[in-house]
Amino acid sequence: MSTTNNAGAGAAAAGPGRRVASAGPVSHAIFRVARIHKLLAGQLLREVGLYPGQELLMMRLWDEGPQRQADLAAVLDADAPTVTRSVRRLERAGFVRRSPSPTDGRVTIIEATPASMGLRQAVERIWADLERMTVADMSESRQGDVLQALGELERNLATSEESRRGDR
Repeated sequence: MSTTNNAGAGAAAAGPGRRVASAGPVSHAIFRVARIHKLLAGQLLREVGLYPGQELLMMRLWDEGPQRQADLAAVLDADAPTVTRSVRRLERAGFVRRSPSPTDGRVTIIEATPASMGLRQAVERIWADLERMTVADMSESRQGDVLQALGELERNLATSEESRRGDR
């Protein structure tokens, strides 16, 4: 006997046989994909001694050069204590250097060290591997469609977030 109860419209809409996730199938799919993607990324990054998110901080420094710590927090959409912990760990590992701003003593400048260049190659390899695992045998055209859909979803969510922030 099935545990799903499809006996009536009311039961189908709110009954015990209906899965809660069916109220938001796209959101549920995003959650599942993001969860497994983050898990896999974390496993790959641990192989080089990084926590998820630290590679994003390093990528920013490699691509954009030295940055104010507050700017890193803003661009990574992370709170200051989280960025401070990451910077501290990366500094202990020898991958970043902190120094006071030459123009404002209250500001800390973070820069990638020459020692981080080997890490950069490892992170690039990890991201390329993760990309291959993610898209597998998906055609370039299909990848473009996915990127377009994800961009649209991101814009929708950003608009909703801004609206909600304005309502507070």
